[in-house]
Amino acid sequence: MTGIEGSFWRTVAVFRVASLVYAAVLLVRAGGYADPALGWLVLAVMAGWTAATVFAYSVEAARGRPLLAADMLVTVGCLLTTPAVQGAQQQGSMPVTATWMGGAVLAWGVYGGRRAGAAAAAIVSLADLWTRGVPGPDSGDLPVNGTVLLFLAGVLVGHVARLARRAEARMQQAIEMEAAGRERERLARGIHDSVLQVLALVQRRGLSLGGEAAELGRLAGEQEAALRELIGARPQPPPAGTADLCALLRAHASARVTVSTPATPLTLPERTARELAAAVGAALDNVVRHCGDRARAWVFAEADGGTVTVTVRDEGPGIPEGRLERAAAEGRLGVAQSIRGRVADLGGTVTVVSAPGHGTEVELSVPAET
Repeated sequence: MTGIEGSFWRTVAVFRVASLVYAAVLLVRAGGYADPALGWLVLAVMAGWTAATVFAYSVEAARGRPLLAADMLVTVGCLLTTPAVQGAQQQGSMPVTATWMGGAVLAWGVYGGRRAGAAAAAIVSLADLWTRGVPGPDSGDLPVNGTVLLFLAGVLVGHVARLARRAEARMQQAIEMEAAGRERERLARGIHDSVLQVLALVQRRGLSLGGEAAELGRLAGEQEAALRELIGARPQPPPAGTADLCALLRAHASARVTVSTPATPLTLPERTARELAAAVGAALDNVVRHCGDRARAWVFAEADGGTVTVTVRDEGPGIPEGRLERAAAEGRLGVAQSIRGRVADLGGTVTVVSAPGHGTEVELSVPAET
């Protein structure tokens, strides 16, 4: 887990552990509530799920809607046991999950922003209010307070997480632009000392000689002017809310991975670009996992009309027929979730072409406006 988003997921993990301890303290202080056996069973489920989510949310490829949906189901399921566990003590008191139920709200907020956080808060709040029934005159205003706190947590955490991701993206763009500027200046010095001087010399000598040499000199002068303009141009940042897919894909380049992108930026909505780049990263991880850490891979990106297509190709042993389907049935969902799931969420398609002994080609296509 790296970057600013990883910090938010670590915070959710810490909250989960701390709120689990708080729920256990309340259970002990209440003497196990009306049904101690069921109460400790629910706490055991909460503890197991806490351990599972702390691990799962630390893996970027696992942080998707299927896991978040399962998180919400487990949270609501534990919350709905409150009347059976607490009995008559339940009215006006903390539910058996205590503040642990807020973990799912925070997770959805970090993943999807303030709207997802608000939706998750609404689901958990409705389940909490349902367990309490119609509040009596002596029940106090705890259900309302709890609902308000859940909505505040979901909306605020989601909003801050979205702002932090945007700030990190802008900072990364600034770093890349600074590095590109330094490289451009280095190349400009070298070009100025060699190519530009040669072109200027050809222009002067050609004009002085006349005839066909003069035409050659004129062409050399035009190329000198174009080259000076090229090396003097400064890269412009993409508009707010967008990202350059080419820059994100070039981050995967290495001695074994060749990345080929258009000379001009492929500007996409920020979420589309980052999710597509993450799917490419998952495909490259599969190359290492199944072909070895020295296997070569090639990444090609292109735009055709309203579609952006990225192809990941390797020269590994290939995928036997039916292997992906068996892996999905066995619960190994690397391709199904990390690649197909991401691209499907963007309204795109994934095509896998492979045969034993002939390598694998994964083609990811998404609409340019998603």
